[in-house]
Amino acid sequence: MTLTSRPVQNSRTHNLLFLAAIIGLIGCAAPPAANFSLNAPANSPPVCAAPAPVRPACPACATTEFVLNESPTDAATSAEIPRGRLEKAPWDALPGFNSDHPQQALAAFKQSCTALIARVEWRRACDLAISVPAGAKLEMVIAFFRNNFEPYRVVNADETDTGTVTGYYEPLLHGSRVRTDKFRYPVYAAPQDLITIDLSDVYPDLKFRRLRGRLVGNKLVPYPDRGEISGDATPLKGLEIAYVDNAVELFFLEIQGSGQIKLPDGSRLRVGYSDQNGHPFRSLAGLLIRRGEIRAEHASMQGIKEWARRNPKKVRQFLNANPSFVFFRELPGDLSGPIGTLGVPLTAERSIAVDQRVIPLGVPVYLSTTHPGSKQELNRLMVAQDTGGAINGAVRADFYWGFGDDAGALAGRMKQRARMWVLLPNDYVPANEAKISSTPSVPAANQNPTSKKDPP
Repeated sequence: MTLTSRPVQNSRTHNLLFLAAIIGLIGCAAPPAANFSLNAPANSPPVCAAPAPVRPACPACATTEFVLNESPTDAATSAEIPRGRLEKAPWDALPGFNSDHPQQALAAFKQSCTALIARVEWRRACDLAISVPAGAKLEMVIAFFRNNFEPYRVVNADETDTGTVTGYYEPLLHGSRVRTDKFRYPVYAAPQDLITIDLSDVYPDLKFRRLRGRLVGNKLVPYPDRGEISGDATPLKGLEIAYVDNAVELFFLEIQGSGQIKLPDGSRLRVGYSDQNGHPFRSLAGLLIRRGEIRAEHASMQGIKEWARRNPKKVRQFLNANPSFVFFRELPGDLSGPIGTLGVPLTAERSIAVDQRVIPLGVPVYLSTTHPGSKQELNRLMVAQDTGGAINGAVRADFYWGFGDDAGALAGRMKQRARMWVLLPNDYVPANEAKISSTPSVPAANQNPTSKKDPP
């Protein structure tokens, strides 16, 4: 069992070994970063494990994946549920690949290589990518990918190969380093008493799940929820990075995971995801629809913001219905983009968030979909550099549109059908893992993928 936290007394940390108390007290936590895994016999298609159903004690964890089994024996022996797999495919199966202009994708992949190049299976591909000069002609860039990678079709657990792609972006908020009458909604850094527990070392089927909480005496208890954190008696005083002028914009900053804050002097402060309080995410849009506050067709990011402008007295009540709360960290101002899960800056319209239990972080991914809210084809080589609490399943991605209102408008409208192919180096063999399937399978007809992204 691995524990990570801000500094705490060692004698108190020993109390975390009372696992039964922990399980009974802590809420669901969003899944952390995970390594690519192919859990299959050597001669069978690889599968990527999905967690078992969440126990009734946490029935509303719509965008979380934490698993609590009823007994340690069950945890150690329960069968894993396939999440998806990668299946070798020919290059001509990728629609419009030669019509794309993947120079930006190559630049994004070079960013990935700063994190991947230390790994043996990626070293050759990264060395070759780095050797391609900036400004290389289109033919040279296409040849680089076709000569050094092999495509693998992404297949869902139900044998379908279509899924959903949504969009996200980096918003601009207005704020101040100090609290004023105008700027009064705080952006908080992660608290030092927030403790994260990784149980996968004890129970392998708990891989990719975390518990979060804080110590009170001899017990680990849930961390305060959104309502407690946002109240006058907040436990986070002194952790304010900045203050912004709009509570709803701040809420959407949490959903996007990163953003910029324009200060009164015109300078900008960039913030990115640091941690989360461990409570389940609950959809604001879903609640507004159920309460009759908004119609389903208006439950977009833009529609929710409009509802908030018309109902300022109701905003806090509805925001607090989502107990999940995100903490941020200040990022260097000279970054080319926000930092994704891989630890490198994202590239507008070339970076995607994926479920890394199926797709390894850092890899090129060919995406075949349509433009937001339309039937116009969007076939583009992307790079998997990020993850998200709601990005669960094989053919499931979040398309990073970039910074600002225009990017936000595209992201807010995007919920399209998609197919995906992963590009792996020719000599790629995951260490100590089964080989990727080269046997084609027939997709099941008229089935929908099981993954979806919950609305804001």
